Amino acid sequence: MKRHYSKELGALREMVLRMGGLVERMTHRAVQALVERKIEMLAEVKAMETQVNRLHVDIDEACIQIIALRQPTAADLRFITAAMKINTDLERIGDQAINITESADFLLTVPPVKPLIDIPRMADIAKEMLRDSLDAFVNGNELLAYETIRKDDQVDQLKDQVFRELLTYMMSDAGTIERSLALVLVSRHLERIADHATNICEDVIFMTKGKDIRHQDLLP
Repeated sequence: MKRHYSKELGALREMVLRMGGLVERMTHRAVQALVERKIEMLAEVKAMETQVNRLHVDIDEACIQIIALRQPTAADLRFITAAMKINTDLERIGDQAINITESADFLLTVPPVKPLIDIPRMADIAKEMLRDSLDAFVNGNELLAYETIRKDDQVDQLKDQVFRELLTYMMSDAGTIERSLALVLVSRHLERIADHATNICEDVIFMTKGKDIRHQDLLP
């Protein structure tokens, strides 16, 4: 019985990691398509959404079944509830990647406003945050979770920088407004991806320490 229970928890962990890998790949390909102006890549991102949605349902069902049949307590219960919450954040990261493709659908049919520099940087940091948050989850690494949360400020600063720069383009040439606003939206979607990675880290800290740090300004 105990061996089966361990296998169920291991399978749940693997599903969460698989979903995390998918949404990271969606984010990477969506931004890559935009930067390299390869509209054909967008279809690949949209196709992956089906897999993410299926995993979203499967993970929740697995969590509910384990809770119902095994009645976990203490650390195991925190692990399972963290998996359910992380599952939701991962699905929303997938949604943000789809939102980026929708902006790219338009941006790749018109001349570029400017070379993209800060948006790829934002994407790189957001993807790193996602990978590290999942590593923290799998290894129960509280310190890595805290370190990852701190990187969110870098994404926020880049988003503000993107907005300021694009604002100057819009003010100097009204013909750039629609394209610039689409890029602003892309930066906001990347910021939201980083926010979801932060949420995952908060869940990891609760899972490992039973400590709720949401809505707290100060981190150790």
